[in-house]
Amino acid sequence: MVDFLLSTPSEYLVAHPILHTIEPAASTWGDKGNLEVWLDQTNSWIYPHLHGAALRMSGCARAHANDATELADRVLKQLARELLLAQSSDWAFLMRTGTAREYATKRTMDHLVRFNRLHDQFVANDVDEKFLADCEWRDNLFPKVNWRYYV
Repeated sequence: MVDFLLSTPSEYLVAHPILHTIEPAASTWGDKGNLEVWLDQTNSWIYPHLHGAALRMSGCARAHANDATELADRVLKQLARELLLAQSSDWAFLMRTGTAREYATKRTMDHLVRFNRLHDQFVANDVDEKFLADCEWRDNLFPKVNWRYYV
């Protein structure tokens, strides 16, 4: 008979301190099994903008990690939503394949523009609550998104 024991990841690591690590090969379901579908001349322009937004998101999250007011919590949640939506790999895929290039470009830009506008207002301590409410209504998925993951 084999004993069955539940444990947390931390408890497991204490009991088994030597771990083997692996690094999976970079591969995708995209054409040729590599990343070129998501990174080529048709869509590479988005990545500097996405990386910059991610850095700004982390900065805001760190700055408010321990003192978020109700308004700050709403703004940070919406910043996280806009960033996640801008980062959707579907947009880069559609830009590359050309099936909906204009739509994908517009969606990426719309999310980045809303992210940047809301971020700048937040940093300036001058949030347009009507704009925030419109963003929350427009992109109301992930109602419980945890912006603290960006800390």
